[in-house]
Amino acid sequence: MYHFFIAPEQLSEDSAVILGSDVRHIGAVLRMKPGEKIMVNAGGDWDYLCEIAETEAVQLRILEGRQETRELPVSITLYQGLPKGEKMELIVQKAVELGAARVVPVAMHRSVVRLDEKKAAAKQKRWQAIAEAAAKQAGRSLIPEVTLPLRFADALAQAEEEGTELRLLPYERAEGIAETRALIRSAKPGQRIAVMIGPEGGFEETEVAAAEERGFTAVTLGKRILRTETAGLVVLSLLMVETEED
Repeated sequence: MYHFFIAPEQLSEDSAVILGSDVRHIGAVLRMKPGEKIMVNAGGDWDYLCEIAETEAVQLRILEGRQETRELPVSITLYQGLPKGEKMELIVQKAVELGAARVVPVAMHRSVVRLDEKKAAAKQKRWQAIAEAAAKQAGRSLIPEVTLPLRFADALAQAEEEGTELRLLPYERAEGIAETRALIRSAKPGQRIAVMIGPEGGFEETEVAAAEERGFTAVTLGKRILRTETAGLVVLSLLMVETEED
């Protein structure tokens, strides 16, 4: 069943309305008709099963409200070193599917991509649209935020200022897979978790040292060197399986 997000003011006791680009998507792309059913969420744990009354403005009749928590009991921020090409789009999409609460692009020393203010704003808008589409597909209860890119030092400061309890930095020179397992298993409901991923060229040693000073732990993900678009998704997958509640 198709899943859409609406603002709280678009929801009333027995009806709802869909506005914006989703109107065209429902009518022109999905070709949905009055009488067909969709699911809407106005933010939070309540989903509403609705029947389409009109397609021009997409007026909905609420049939049933269902309270169901689809979010992880931990809040994970993925700090992603800016990659080349369209890799960031894939990373955002899959990170949202795996339960990340926020994705923060980070400009690091070995990042090939350099975004000026205008380009960064355009990219962020595109990445946020991808996050919304992925949240709909995955049945999320919220749309994760994709922020404007930060400098590496600012990303470290943000994780520290927010009081993030668990901070992980996958690093190819780190050792001790047992410690990685222990840290993943230490994640507890209610915690804020930060995952810092390097760009294609990896972290500089000075960056790793600076991160460790700010409470990050360098961890190994095994004996194989993973691409930047793979490493973060591996950590998110491990955290999802470890923290997901029945």
